[in-house]
Amino acid sequence: MTTRQVEHEIAVDAPAAAVYRLIAEVENWPRIFPPTIYVDHVERGAGEERIRIWATANGEAKNWSSRRTLDPENLRITFRQEVSTPPVAAMGGTWIIEPLSTASARIRLLHDYRAVDDDPEGLKWIDEAVDRNSRSELAALKTNVERAHAAEEITFSFEDTVQITGSAKDAYDFVNEAGLWVERLPHVASVRFSEDTPGLQTLEMDTRAKDGSTHTTKSYRVTFPPYKIAYKQVTLPALMTLHTGCWTFAENESGVAATSQHTVVLNTENIVKILGPGATVADAREYVRSALSTNSRATLGHAKNYAENKR
Repeated sequence: MTTRQVEHEIAVDAPAAAVYRLIAEVENWPRIFPPTIYVDHVERGAGEERIRIWATANGEAKNWSSRRTLDPENLRITFRQEVSTPPVAAMGGTWIIEPLSTASARIRLLHDYRAVDDDPEGLKWIDEAVDRNSRSELAALKTNVERAHAAEEITFSFEDTVQITGSAKDAYDFVNEAGLWVERLPHVASVRFSEDTPGLQTLEMDTRAKDGSTHTTKSYRVTFPPYKIAYKQVTLPALMTLHTGCWTFAENESGVAATSQHTVVLNTENIVKILGPGATVADAREYVRSALSTNSRATLGHAKNYAENKR
């Protein structure tokens, strides 16, 4: 039985304790690590936690559960997949944060893994996925830590809510059935939708903006029927380097509050190219927020009509 052990590392210009906190807070991973779509806590205890992770590997969306042991004093986090997805038979490892100075640190990421049935092709697939994802994660972590001082201005979150006199299930169904959006939503020009694994969706669509232009986006979505759909865009409009979001459907005395939440990181390099000379970060924030809110509110409005007419 072949167990592979590999290590990747990177140096960052940030204090070791700050780096540790960033890795420990898994709810922020979709913002930090490019492969991560969504992370959900299943159990949390003193120094121990169980999490579910949805992420891409070699262009395929996968999900698994892991147990983590947190050691803030020694700046170490160990992890072990509980249920791995083929071709992975077993996977685990350790994050080790080592201070280089008061303002810099080395991040070491260790992995050990086995392939199902010790299959050479499966092991090769895992080798490539671990190498690609580890390099991507460490590079993204370095970028996010070192640019933390600028993150407040270019990173922002907002949400839109519509009250629906209907059921959460019907409102959820409308958003969940994204393959029908080209028929149901005027701002959607075309859709490519798949759900090969139940609860894990791929959604690519061409959307019309207010100025008549069309842009293509691709998202991975994780569903929690009938109350939540989380997503991460992996093909983005030019003004964004990150876009994650969540549709939630909360029942209340009047029916259901349907909410679309967005978190965005602006692509500052494209502000002038897209919005013209003299355009500022504030202009880009307003432009992006307006565009996303317009589409979200349109979708929520149609979901409202759909749910209220189902009664």
